[in-house]
Amino acid sequence: MILVGWIPVILIVVALLILLNFVPIGLWISALAAGVQVSIVTLIGMRLRRVPPSRIIMPLIKALKAGIDVTIDKLEAHYLAGGNVDRVVDALVAAHRAEIGLSFERAAAIDLAGRNVLEAVQMSVNPKVIETPVIAAVAKDGIELKAKARVTVRANIERLVGGAGEPTIIARVGEGIVTTVGSAESHAEVLENPDRISSTVLNKGLDAGTAFEILSIDIADVDVGRNIGARLQMDQAEADKDIAQAKAAERRFAAQALEQEMKARVEEMRARVVEAEAEVPLALAQALKEGHMGAMDYYTMRNILADTDMRKAIADEAKTDLEGQGPDGDSKGKGTTRM
Repeated sequence: MILVGWIPVILIVVALLILLNFVPIGLWISALAAGVQVSIVTLIGMRLRRVPPSRIIMPLIKALKAGIDVTIDKLEAHYLAGGNVDRVVDALVAAHRAEIGLSFERAAAIDLAGRNVLEAVQMSVNPKVIETPVIAAVAKDGIELKAKARVTVRANIERLVGGAGEPTIIARVGEGIVTTVGSAESHAEVLENPDRISSTVLNKGLDAGTAFEILSIDIADVDVGRNIGARLQMDQAEADKDIAQAKAAERRFAAQALEQEMKARVEEMRARVVEAEAEVPLALAQALKEGHMGAMDYYTMRNILADTDMRKAIADEAKTDLEGQGPDGDSKGKGTTRM
């Protein structure tokens, strides 16, 4: 009977605990103490909409204490849209303290665009230095220069939504450095006046369409690299040499082919001569047989041939003797002396 009497009390305590857990009484008291007028019904409505009340009420207290006029509906709508309410409020407070014109709608849009709005506000107050990688460029005299720049930028709040980021700034600065060095007549001009690069690049308006405002471009380091012009000339000379060698080889092969062709023709003519000489005795025999040639004519022809062979042998021997003598007429070999 005693346990039955305690059942209603237990049920009441359990119901009270559930109610206190569902209704953020402590948060409601904190809001009232901070001067934020919010009803308990509004907090229950946040619970029903699956919005953590602390994620809305705490930033709201922070904003009102800083003198920023925002409403619960705007904060809750931004949270439901997937934004970071606490970071947006911090950005509004920082902008308000720095006297930077930034509305809640603009801050919410920047946050929903995926950018860190608080970091952007801080960068507006404290500019950021972006260091470019080593950029290689070649002057007109063919000498390569390697430059590194430091770009001081400040966030442009109005262009944070849709504006290009740091990679675009680095790419544009690199393009400007390459253009400036490439237009210099000599690399010595750039080494003597490195500020020529920064002034030329800065005047190009490289921050157009970006989320930043370029304050200054400083050349941190300039080093001399390779002699690209000489290297290109060497490569061109090597290529010309290869082309000349290829053409010479082509002409040599053509000459060898022509020589082989001429040798083949000579051999063919010799074969024809040998074949014709083989037919001479038959023709002589046929002429003697048919009476077209007499015996005296035959012997006369033989004498002429013998005299021709003798003269040829004498000429060959004389030529051999002349080739065997030195510049002073002395004989080089052991040839026989003709009487």
